[in-house]
Amino acid sequence: MTEATGGAKGPDELRQQIERTRGELGNTVEELAGKADVKGRARARAADLRDKAGAMTVQLRSSAAQAGHTVHDKATHVTHAGPRPVRGVVQAGVKHPKPVLVAGAAAGAVVVTVGVLRRRQQAAHGRLWHLVHR
Repeated sequence: MTEATGGAKGPDELRQQIERTRGELGNTVEELAGKADVKGRARARAADLRDKAGAMTVQLRSSAAQAGHTVHDKATHVTHAGPRPVRGVVQAGVKHPKPVLVAGAAAGAVVVTVGVLRRRQQAAHGRLWHLVHR
């Protein structure tokens, strides 16, 4: 091994170069081992998905509770304000249709959201199962 100037490298310099090369090789081997660990990567991904699902569940519960409070507040407000006539709508025994509609819409939104989240979680679980059990 010669330098660009044509002189030979000293033994200390060669030892340093060997140590640097060993260190780089060790880092490369660690990176490749991490990429080859499919089960470990699948477990990490599953843990991430569980954390996200838990956070979404908390957020949905909070949103549902807030929607429930809003519906309750509006229903209380409408009840205290007294009945108002609705133009062009025949009321079939319902004194205040608006709070009922708002409550139904809120409940429907919660049901749809929970269903979508369950399907996503089941699909993610199925994909991870196939990755882990190959």
